[in-house]
Amino acid sequence: MAQILQNTTNTSWFALDNAAKIFPAITNTEVTSVYRLSAMLVNPVNIRSMFRAVRAIENRFPYYKVALKKGFFWYYFEAIDFLLPVVVDDGIPCRRFSNRGPLLRVLVSGKKVSVEFSHVLSDGGGAFEFFKTLLVAYCELQGCAVPVSFQHIKPEEEPREEEFEDAYNRYFKNNVPASSGRPKAFHLPFELKLKPRFSVLNATIPIKAIKAEADKYKVNITIYFTAVYLKVLQDILEEEIRLGKKRLRKKLCVEVPVNLRQLYSSNTMRNFSLFVMPEIDRSLGHYTFEEIVKTVYHQMQLETDVKLVNKMLARNVGSERKWLIRSIPLFVKSLFLRMNYYSLGSSQYSGVITNLGFVRLPDEMQKQVDYLSVIPPPPNKLIKVSCGIIGYHDRMILSFGNITKSTELERRFFRFLVEQGVPVKMIKN
Repeated sequence: MAQILQNTTNTSWFALDNAAKIFPAITNTEVTSVYRLSAMLVNPVNIRSMFRAVRAIENRFPYYKVALKKGFFWYYFEAIDFLLPVVVDDGIPCRRFSNRGPLLRVLVSGKKVSVEFSHVLSDGGGAFEFFKTLLVAYCELQGCAVPVSFQHIKPEEEPREEEFEDAYNRYFKNNVPASSGRPKAFHLPFELKLKPRFSVLNATIPIKAIKAEADKYKVNITIYFTAVYLKVLQDILEEEIRLGKKRLRKKLCVEVPVNLRQLYSSNTMRNFSLFVMPEIDRSLGHYTFEEIVKTVYHQMQLETDVKLVNKMLARNVGSERKWLIRSIPLFVKSLFLRMNYYSLGSSQYSGVITNLGFVRLPDEMQKQVDYLSVIPPPPNKLIKVSCGIIGYHDRMILSFGNITKSTELERRFFRFLVEQGVPVKMIKN
């Protein structure tokens, strides 16, 4: 493979992609940089079949069978020969991975099977391809005849060279000016819970109902949910103002990941996403929901334009290519990356909403897979709440991750949807 190098001891290793380089610097027991994909099956998981499915597919993904190693200038991946962990799900999602062990795991409990990935390995786009292959292998062992035409990674095929690539570097353009920073944003005022802080609230929404509501405003579901998130943030900010809290930032901003595989031609199985950050400025006055939808629509159309995405790539990739930065020892780099993550990263947005989109599985698999869900990495102490969304069959699952004592944001979010005629049903984790 082109991007796997061989060192003098004949051990395979390769560099972290551009997006992955921040995560080792910021990861701790709370900010774990770990996310979860889950499938609730119709029947209890057959443990023997699940073990067989994992063993059947794991060697097809060699870029995930690695350990994170510390070099003098950068972290890097070293290929290791291990059996992918299959463990009992104890109900505590997105735990940190060991520094020495694998960076993904399969979890099983009752009717639910989950995979957890460190963001160092891949984003949701890459991880879901792995998860889809696992579900297909399991369902086939359970007697499901999955059509040959169904698009998924086949375990018997050799990995393609492009699956290993750092696509950020492939599409980086030297002559493009880097994008500039943003002002600091409003953050939720809620008090943090005692450790362990992270908890998840799940709800299901009929796809027809939410699509009909989004269609009223002639926008897609991601834009609609982002607008609802901003509206709820505005409601909370205005409540704080009514309580006499005046020294508050008035910019409200939501970070929305974008799968760059939809903009550029790439089959990478590593990270290849960036963020758009639609915002409203409450200092300009109160925004109606219609105004928020319109603002989000135009901002997301603009920020997902390839030319502006090239500017973000120029900022992210260009900085790591500078000779001065490359020559700084890793322990110093990690210090600055950690500082920039909070001062130049999290400080600029108020919340996170990630939508993996609508997932299609063959009719034969729908008889075995009830619904899917995604839990984003636990938010940090500044952001406090995040939301993951995925659609499958006839419904969408929303999963709010929260580290505070309050569920005010979630309550307002769901109440608004119900007021618009969209049924919301809470479900157990």
